[in-house]
Amino acid sequence: MRSKFRNFDFLRECQYLYKNIKKTIDTNFLFVIVLAMNDFKDFNNAEVSEYQLDKFQELIGKLFQCCQERMQYQCDRFQLPDAEFRCLLLFGDERYLTAKSITHRMNVVKSRVSKIIDGLIRKSLIQCIADPEDSRVKLLSLTPAGQNKINEIKHFMEDVHGQVLSQMAPDQRQTMLTNLDILKASMEAVKEMMV
Repeated sequence: MRSKFRNFDFLRECQYLYKNIKKTIDTNFLFVIVLAMNDFKDFNNAEVSEYQLDKFQELIGKLFQCCQERMQYQCDRFQLPDAEFRCLLLFGDERYLTAKSITHRMNVVKSRVSKIIDGLIRKSLIQCIADPEDSRVKLLSLTPAGQNKINEIKHFMEDVHGQVLSQMAPDQRQTMLTNLDILKASMEAVKEMMV
């Protein structure tokens, strides 16, 4: 896969992170986290060394930073503020959205969503139409320009993600994807305990 993005810092950071994740976070370690999160009372029995905890925190921090830098690059590249960019991505698989559904999915207050929607309408990326079944409801949908922008963003993201995956051997990709699934499940379990 040919790419113009091969030389960007975030790709190098992702390569570095993958190598470190491969060395330090193996399936057994993540499996212990999942078991511990699923049965919190047994967490003390799942001994996590100080080294593992420190390394895990360091890698999560670097992954987060790498993602933040990529998001900033994407926003600059596609000339959209972060909130408008994230809102526009919500339309990728949806024909219509409402302000209420966007509020819920973005987890922001309605007044903030109104400003985001107004910005996207001003840029002619989305349009507002009345719901034929309920005139009180306003439906939001992509304009042709918005659909083109979504297609550009998807192509860019596929290219970047493909470049990251191409840095790994095929068997390492599957292991990494399995470990990320375990990590996601662990993080969601911890999130549920916080609520």
